[in-house]
Amino acid sequence: MVKMEYYCILPKNSLPFSLWSEPRSSRFQNDLPPNLPQNCKCTGIICSMPYRARWCSPMTSFTASNSLNHGASSWSEDHLSNGNIVSEGASEKDLPQKLGTDELKSLLLDSERSRLLKKLSEANQYNRFLKRQLQIKDDVLVSLNNEVALLELESQALVNLAEEVANSVVQPGSRKINGKYIQSHLLSRLQAVRERLKEKIKDANSLKFEEVTLVWIGMAESVQVMGSFDGWSQGEEMSPEYSGNYSRFSATLKLRPGRYEVKFLVDGEWLLSPELPTVGEGILKNNLLIVE
Repeated sequence: MVKMEYYCILPKNSLPFSLWSEPRSSRFQNDLPPNLPQNCKCTGIICSMPYRARWCSPMTSFTASNSLNHGASSWSEDHLSNGNIVSEGASEKDLPQKLGTDELKSLLLDSERSRLLKKLSEANQYNRFLKRQLQIKDDVLVSLNNEVALLELESQALVNLAEEVANSVVQPGSRKINGKYIQSHLLSRLQAVRERLKEKIKDANSLKFEEVTLVWIGMAESVQVMGSFDGWSQGEEMSPEYSGNYSRFSATLKLRPGRYEVKFLVDGEWLLSPELPTVGEGILKNNLLIVE
């Protein structure tokens, strides 16, 4: 069907309900249908005007029997999506797609895995830093311990000399302190200093690391020694030495003097070594390692 639409040009200072228009040219006068309705649909508004309109320009559009509201609704649905203008050639692949539950779980797992790996890397890096710092402190402690040992030898020599002087013939007129000659007082003071120095050396040796070698003998692919020496956290991987009938795994630990509990993780299974004494009962039973 042919549908006539009239585009009304509004005067500048007029109101919507008192609009007047007229044809742009006189040739449109004959084209107006005799049964023109009193209400004319204009762009964005509905104006009430008589049949004798002054400025009303007819525009012919060939449409189906659909109404104007249906056409506007269809255009809005086709060209608008979530408030955004979408091109007519856009395909469904260009539109955002909702993620499924499995995909969301996979993304969350990947994100959590990346975060944990980053934390583990930072922890390992900090652990290596602490080990380097501990090694530096240990080297300094060993150097100081050697110097103290030399001082202890010097003090022993001074004690021997003082003892020799005290046992020699005392010269007449020698000074006395609390009824003893000064030579005897010198000997006793040097002996006291030497005893205190020996105690300090003993305390320093208790902080010194000792190298302890642990051995596991048996058929296995991997062996790791775990224990209280590092809080049962990482342990130490043991190096294998294969022979024809058995495998010998060994590891060298730097430990301070003391008592430690250890256990061997052999191919994922916790086992005890028959070469070391044991403490505890049941699942709390461990090997005992004494470092002197």
